[in-house]
Amino acid sequence: MTSLRKVGVRWGKSLWPRMIAGLLIAFAGWAAFPLGAQTRAPAGMTTGLASGTAAGELPALLENVDIEQRLGERLPLDARFVNELGNEVELGQFFGSKPVLLALVYYECPMLCSMELKGLVRSMRALSLDVATDFDIVTVSFDPGESAELAAKAKQEYVKSYGRDGAADGWHFLTGGDESIRRLTEAAGFSYRYRPETDDYTHASALMVATPDGTLSQYFYGVDYPPRDLRLALVEASQGGIGSVVDQILLFCFHYDPAMGRYTLVVMNVIRALGVLTVLAIVGFLWFSLRRERNGRQSPLEHGA
Repeated sequence: MTSLRKVGVRWGKSLWPRMIAGLLIAFAGWAAFPLGAQTRAPAGMTTGLASGTAAGELPALLENVDIEQRLGERLPLDARFVNELGNEVELGQFFGSKPVLLALVYYECPMLCSMELKGLVRSMRALSLDVATDFDIVTVSFDPGESAELAAKAKQEYVKSYGRDGAADGWHFLTGGDESIRRLTEAAGFSYRYRPETDDYTHASALMVATPDGTLSQYFYGVDYPPRDLRLALVEASQGGIGSVVDQILLFCFHYDPAMGRYTLVVMNVIRALGVLTVLAIVGFLWFSLRRERNGRQSPLEHGA
C-alpha cells in the first residue's frame, strides 16, 4: 500500500509540470495567432455629411459642407487668435501639458452650435476628470466677424453651466481673422459654407480631441458625446498623463473606430484577456489541489511512523 502511495506521489510530481507546460504552450500558440485586421479608416477619410453620398446627390445648400478626419495631423499652433478678454494669443498657448478638446462653432449660431456645447457640458458633468486640471477646452469661432465680447458671453454661460471650480482657467473661447480661421479649419478638416442671403453658416458638428502637442487623435460627431468614450479619448490622448489602471484595461478592450466616431469593443482582445485569466485560474487550482493532496498524504505517513 505504501509503495502504491509512493508511485502515486511520483506520478503526480511528474504530471504536474507537464500539465502546466502543456497549458502554457497551448495558450501561447493561440495568443500569438494574428488578429484579424481591425477596421480603421485612414486619416483624411470623409465621415461627415458627404459620407456615403454619391457626387451630385447633395443639395446645393450642403455642397462643400463636411468634416474630413485628419487623424495624426497637427494643428497650426502658431495661428493667432483673440481670447475672450480681447487679448491676442497663439493657439499653442493652450497646448503642451494636457489633452485638449477642440470645438469649432460660431457664437451667434441659431441652434446647432449651442446644442453641441450643451451636449459637451452634459458629458463633462458625468466625468470625474476636470477641466483645467486634467484637460483643456478650446472653443473657436469660425465667423471672422464675431467679437471678443461674444466669446466672453459664451464663456460665462457655459462655464457656469458646467459648474466646477477652476473651469474658467481651462476653457478658452477664441475669435480670429480669416487667415487664422482658414488655417485651423483646414487642418481639422472642417468645411462650412457662408450664406450671405441669411448671414449665417451651414456646417456640420463634431468635437475633436488633440494630444498635448496638438496632434488630432479622435473625432466625435453630432451633439451628444458618450461620457465613457469621451473619457477614454482624453486618457488615450494624454499619453499616460491622466487616467487609472481601469482606463488602461478599457483601452485594451475598446479601440477608437474613426468610421463610427466612437470607441467599439475589440472582441479578440477581450477573448485574450479572458484566456489569460482562465489559464491563471487553472494553474492556481491545480497548484492548490496538488499542495492539499501532498499534505494529506504526508499526515498518515507521519502518524504511522
